[in-house]
Order: sequence, then C-alpha cells, then structure tokens
Amino acid sequence: MVHSMTGFGRCETELNGRAVTVEIKSVNHRYFEFSCRVTRGYSFLEDKLKTFVNSKVSRGKIDMFVSVGTPDDVPCEVAVNHSLVSGYLNAMKEISDAYNIENDATVVAVSRFPDVLTVNKAPVDEEQVTADVLAAADIALQSFLAMRETEGEKMKADILGRAEHILSIVDEIEKRSPQTVREYEERLLERIRATLENLSVEVDEQRVLTEVAVFADKVAVAEETVRLRSHFDQLSKFMELDGPVGRKIDFIIQEMNREANTIGSKVQDAQLAHMVVEIKGEIEKIREQIQNIE
Repeated sequence: MVHSMTGFGRCETELNGRAVTVEIKSVNHRYFEFSCRVTRGYSFLEDKLKTFVNSKVSRGKIDMFVSVGTPDDVPCEVAVNHSLVSGYLNAMKEISDAYNIENDATVVAVSRFPDVLTVNKAPVDEEQVTADVLAAADIALQSFLAMRETEGEKMKADILGRAEHILSIVDEIEKRSPQTVREYEERLLERIRATLENLSVEVDEQRVLTEVAVFADKVAVAEETVRLRSHFDQLSKFMELDGPVGRKIDFIIQEMNREANTIGSKVQDAQLAHMVVEIKGEIEKIREQIQNIE
C-alpha cells in the first residue's frame, strides 16, 4: 500500500488529571528525520517518542510538538529567599540615600527580582507521564497515518493513470516503427530512380534491401519497448506491496527514463520523436510524485 510522506495528526486530551496535547506533521525526506519539542522539564520523553514514531514511520521529516500540563492536585511550594530579598532592599535603600531618589519598592516589584521566589514541585512520575503522552501520541499518530494513506491512494491512482497513458503511447510507437522502415525504403528507391533516371543503369535491388536492413536495425526499438513494459509491470506490483516502496519505485523510474532516452536516440521520425517527448514528460511527472512516497 502506498503512503504519502506528507501528513498531519493531533490529539488534545486529559489523562490522570493532566492535560496532554500532541501534534505531529511531516514532509518528504530521503530518510527518517525526527525532531520533537516538549514542555520544559519533560525532555525525557523525546527518545521514547522518536522510537515510537519510527516503529510506524520509516521515511519523512517528522516534527512533533508535545504540551504536558500539571495536575491541579500536585503539591507545589513557593519558597522565599529571605537573604536575597534583604540584600535587594539594602541595595535599593543605598541607591535612594546616595542619589536622593525615592525608594518606591513594593512587594510585587521585589518578588519579580531574579531568584527571589523559587517554585518547588513534587517530583514527576516519569513512568506515568510517559504512558499518558504515548497514549495521546498514538491517537495523533493514527490520524497522521490515515492522512498519509489517503494521500498515498490519490498519488497511486495518478501514477497508474499516467502509466496507462505511457503504455498506450508505446503501443503507437510499436505500430509506427515498422512503418517508418517501409517509408524509408520507398524514399530510398525514389531517390535512386530519380538519380538514375537519365542513365542506363538498373537499380540494384539487393543493395537497396541491404541498406534498408541496416536502417531497420538502427531504428529498431522492440527491445526497449519490451523492457519499458516490464518496468511498468514491476511498478504496478510495487504499488500493491505492504511497507515502504518509494526507493524501489524511484529506481524503476530511472530505468524507465533510460529506456525512453534510448528510444529517443534511435527514432528518425518526427511523429515518433514527439511520442517519445510525451513519454519522457509523463515519466518526469511520475518521478515528481514518487519523491513524496514513503
């Protein structure tokens, strides 16, 4: 099954009296790249979340944002650094006396000075917090994966549609290619007859046949079209596989492009050349889609 590397998922819930919000989004990337921003004091969650996400996602640039609240019933103590407060007040009085400035210090103003107040919270139960956050992350990840799957199905339909179009052009090339040989033979005979028209020399039919055979061998594209069809057959099979297939398909696309280039170098007919250009254009559009497949 094809999955896009673009996705988004979010979960906002409350577990064990603790508000937890998890948001995950991703864009295409050659490998798995994970970054996580969590509420201050909960950095112990980062490695666990990375392992959890990587167990479900193999490619893409993943950004995760995690907000963890504090339960209302958690004991919390605010301590006053009295010696520091005394030092601040003495310093302010000294400034007031030395420069004849009114000392307008208030409790609110002093409490805002650095390190005057210290908040002491009860130790965090890391095991419980981890379980709660992973539960929320699982919900967000399921939404995220569902979006990637939906986008992947749209991409799959687009790619297979373009593949069918390319194969229809290959059919036309295979029909047109032998005809170009016959047209070459006719043009060659016409030129020879025109050249020998006033001369008493007969056309060497065997020589003409040899020349036509050389031309036919030069412009033959049967091998390339057979290989191109084989690549498209592999592409269809890869589209039905479980797990990441982006890199495998990318390799097949390179091989398709190589065959198209070879056909383009062989054809000596404007109509066929136009067909090859159209094939290469469609292959390039498929390649662009593949870049966003996991």
